[in-house]
Amino acid sequence: MVTIDHDAVLRARVLLLGSGRPSEAELVGAYRVLAEVSPKAYLPKLVDALLALRRQGWGPKVDLALAAEASRAARRMEAGAPNRAERLRRALDAHRASLFALGLRAEGRAVCEALAEAGRNEPLANVLAEEGNFREAAELDEKAVRSGLSEHSVWNMVRWAANLEGAGLHDPAAAVFRELLEGTRRKVAEQRTALAILTWELVHFSRMREAARDGAGAAAARREALGVLEELATSGEPENWSCILDWWKTLFVLSGRAAEPAASPDSPMPPFGTDTGWSPHVRDGFLGMLPGLEAEAAGLREDGRLPELVDVRRRIAVRAAVREGGRPHLFEERFTPYFDEGVALTRRLSGDRARLARALIDRSMFLVAARSFEPARADFAEAVALLHEG
Repeated sequence: MVTIDHDAVLRARVLLLGSGRPSEAELVGAYRVLAEVSPKAYLPKLVDALLALRRQGWGPKVDLALAAEASRAARRMEAGAPNRAERLRRALDAHRASLFALGLRAEGRAVCEALAEAGRNEPLANVLAEEGNFREAAELDEKAVRSGLSEHSVWNMVRWAANLEGAGLHDPAAAVFRELLEGTRRKVAEQRTALAILTWELVHFSRMREAARDGAGAAAARREALGVLEELATSGEPENWSCILDWWKTLFVLSGRAAEPAASPDSPMPPFGTDTGWSPHVRDGFLGMLPGLEAEAAGLREDGRLPELVDVRRRIAVRAAVREGGRPHLFEERFTPYFDEGVALTRRLSGDRARLARALIDRSMFLVAARSFEPARADFAEAVALLHEG
């Protein structure tokens, strides 16, 4: 039985009724007391106040304590209370983020499971993908997309297709991505999205079909992409679209997954196919490979091992995209050296049409992101010619 401290209750009410504006910390203290005597009225206020106090940045351990308390308070709200589900999701999401920020992966995964039960699947899908459990992640993605939950967007489709492909389910992955492409084509026809986005999606779809050994499907996607590039080179974008670099970034990074170590629970890797929700320690570990890759590239260059050097330099470029690929400031200046080097190195290889075509396509899609459409078309046309030789 809870013992009520009536003096504390009186002080809390006086604080709230006073003419001054209480601080977030004072509000949390008052709502803690009042939630014991009037939980229906004050538990929602306590959840909101705890999350607001956490946003002030008291440090990882304090943030975790506040988020955990908010989660407990949200769970105590009675079923059917207004906005209970939304408050519970916000509190659990904050709890999850705080746990992963401290590297508490097992505890964070448990909260992700609670979030999925509360109707938010993305965090658990990302954790499963980080551990290589792509089929389970794809099942959650499908549930989110087909149920029409608020988190459904084109990004869910990209992640769903990526997880299906990671599980080796190439045809189901292609079916999901075709659905995404159809939606993008409609939006382009209605001038509701950028031609650049359609180009990136078509090129990624061609890569998916190559991985599934569907050469005809890959070639068809490349021909359509070349047609879009011809339009861009001739007329440019019909509208001036901004903030689309994340499409390029996400799909370019996803294209590098096959070159990376396999993900597992003991050695998690990024959830390729999404630009959000990466566990901080997984992201840090992925970027932390850069010094080793740079050293490996230096050794390969010294030994004249060009094919391996090309592949390692691409892995380095992928990490550069992870780190700052969504930032428009000096975008072209920062990334041009990576893609020019890729093409220059592969031109020195004798007869390796596949690597040269890949480097040209990589640079072409980067140039689309940089709005240099004529050079992008030229690179892509050369790549298509190379791939259709012989």
